[in-house]
This record gives sequence, C-alpha cells and structure tokens, in this order.
Amino acid sequence: MSTQVHANLTEQQVTEISDSLGEPEWLLETRLDALAALEELDMPEVIRTPGRDWTNLDALEYETLVDPLDWAQEKDRVDAEGVDVLAWEEALEKHGDLIREQFGSVVDPHRDYLTALSTALFSAGTVVYVPAGVVAEDITIRTRMNSRSLFNYTLVVAEESASVTILERQSTGDDTKEIEEGRYYSGIVEAIAGENAHVQYGTLQNLSEETYNYQTKRGHTSEYGQINWIEGNIGTRLTKTSIETRLIGDSSESKIVGAFFEHEDQHFDLGSRIWHEGEHTTADLVTRGVLDDSARSVYEGVQDVGTDAWDTNSYQRENTLMLSDESEADASPKLIINNHDTEASHSATVGQVDAEEMLYMTSRGLDEERATNMLVEGFFVPVLEEVAVDEFREDLEDLISDRLR
Repeated sequence: MSTQVHANLTEQQVTEISDSLGEPEWLLETRLDALAALEELDMPEVIRTPGRDWTNLDALEYETLVDPLDWAQEKDRVDAEGVDVLAWEEALEKHGDLIREQFGSVVDPHRDYLTALSTALFSAGTVVYVPAGVVAEDITIRTRMNSRSLFNYTLVVAEESASVTILERQSTGDDTKEIEEGRYYSGIVEAIAGENAHVQYGTLQNLSEETYNYQTKRGHTSEYGQINWIEGNIGTRLTKTSIETRLIGDSSESKIVGAFFEHEDQHFDLGSRIWHEGEHTTADLVTRGVLDDSARSVYEGVQDVGTDAWDTNSYQRENTLMLSDESEADASPKLIINNHDTEASHSATVGQVDAEEMLYMTSRGLDEERATNMLVEGFFVPVLEEVAVDEFREDLEDLISDRLR
C-alpha cells in the first residue's frame, strides 16, 4: 500500500475543504474517518489474469499529483422540470437529511485506499434528486478539470416510479495546458433506484492524456427498479474504473454498456460487476474496445448470482480489436452462480483486424488507412446500437471519428 499521499495530508486541510463547502459536522467526521483509515487500507484490486498483474496503482507518485487545496473546475448542470440538480453546497441546504441518509450507503467510504482518499478530499459534488413519479430525460453535467487534481462526487436518488437519464461529460480545460505532466481525477457515483424507478447514467470521459483517472460507479435497485450505465472512455494516460450494480429488489434490472478507444501508450483497467440478489433479476453487460500503437487494456466482467436469486437472467459479451502488433489486451469474463435456477452466458474475444477483410477492402480500391477506419467504425456498431441515449451515441461516434483522423 502506498502512503505517499497520506504522509502529506493533514486534518486541517480536510477541515478547510469541508468548511469551504458549508458542510455539517457529521460530514466532516466522515471525511476525517476516511483520512484516518488510509493508514490501514489497500489500493483497489486490479484485474489479474494468469501470470500477470496488468496495473500497478502503487507506482503512481500521488504526492506530486494531488494538492487537496488547489482545485478548479467549470461545472455546467442542466436540469429538467421537477428534478433537483444541485451543486454540493445547495444540495446540503435543501436536502441535508436525504444526503445524510444516503451518503456512503452504496459506495463504502472505506472500500479501498483511493475511495477513502476521495471521500476525505472531494471538493466538487452534485446531487440529482428525482421525486416520486417524475420523469426526466435531458439532464446533463459537464465537468472541465482546470487543476492538477480534482475529486468529484455524485449522488443520484430516484424515488418510487421516478425515471431519469443523466449524461455526464468529463474533459480538461484549455486554460491548463501549462500543466505539463501528471494530473489526477477521481470520481465516485452513488445511484439509488427506488421501487419501480429507472436510472440511466452515461459518462463520456475525454480527459487529457496526462491524466490518471480513478472512478467507481455503483448502484442499488429496489423492487422493479432499473439502473443502466453507459461508459465511454477515450482520454487519460491511465484509467481504472469499476461499474457495479446490486440487484437487491425482486424483478430489478441493470445494463452496463461500455466502449473505449486507446492509442499511443494509454492503459485502461476496466471492471464491470453485477450482483443478483433478488428474484427474477436481469442483467446485460456489453463492452467493445479498440487499441492502437502500444496501448494496453484489461477488462473483467463478473456476474454474481446469489443463493436467493431465483429465476436469474444474466448475459455478458466483451470484444477487443487490436490495430497494431505492439498493443496488448486481455479480457476475463466470470460467472459466479450459487442458484441453479439461472440462465446465464458470458463471452470475450481479443484479436486483430481480419486479414481477409482487409484484403477484400483494399482489393476494391480502398487504401489501407481508409479500410481500417471503416472496419473500426463497423466494429463499434453493435455496442453503439445498445446506447439508448441519442446524444451520447452521437458524441461518442464523433470522438471515435476524431481519434481515427
């Protein structure tokens, strides 16, 4: 475990962050507990495949990346009728009791070292509260990181029979180009779907390629609830993400759709996990990624069926396409089944551009670059068809096209 950051942090710094946000005493105590826990916590688990650890989070020099009191961002929030989309300070004033009840109820603040670090230091926060019966589709959150480090936290609460679609974009501000090397972005999302509620949360990450990125998104569903995640990763030097849903209520559902495109020396460590706990639950995990140059990726998807999860349906498929001989990829789909009344499947493929397809296209007048671009665009079609949000799909298509150019 690295204690590089902890050695440089003080209770006074954490207290200053809390005071600047006008937080109540209970939240300051939560932050300080997380700070104290850093002494004992390990780094997040990384994905391991036979004979190889792909990601070394301990090797990062966090003390040069993180300055807890020097943070800056541009945050745009677009709400919808009947829904509160509030900055952290406003949310504490308007929904203080709700935040106290739900904060840390989905993502344990002491889950691991980097989660505790984010709990202690987060300074950028958003609360999305959807009252019972409200339907909202056009909520957007745009975050532009304008400092060397930024710790972000988002809480989404959808009450009974509510429905909400949220699209979050993450990028780096143009006015911070003077930061030559090393940034750190941390994002925690907690989502709660009440009875018969529907939450769809999409994140399109295009942070600068000097950024080290750690994000955890996790949701809990009640009876007939649904939480769907859409995850697009384009930027950063190193990304470590975990997208998770606990299907607690009977007849609840979750879908995780992911797409990524890496080049140069980018490295992505991507995890998806579903816990089937209630009866009659359904999950679908779909991920596709492309690697070029010397990029590396590792993916792990876990479908965990509990002993009481009768009549479970759980499916997973992951495909990675490598465009160069120097790129590396692996995928590790896993099924953990503790109930025989289950229908489940999982698959994963990793491979290079098909030589016969390339020959076919080049023999019909296309140059190799154009043929490769068309194959990549076609490769992403099956996962893009799974994206139910038109705006998200179009933005992701544009970023893929930009990367190909």
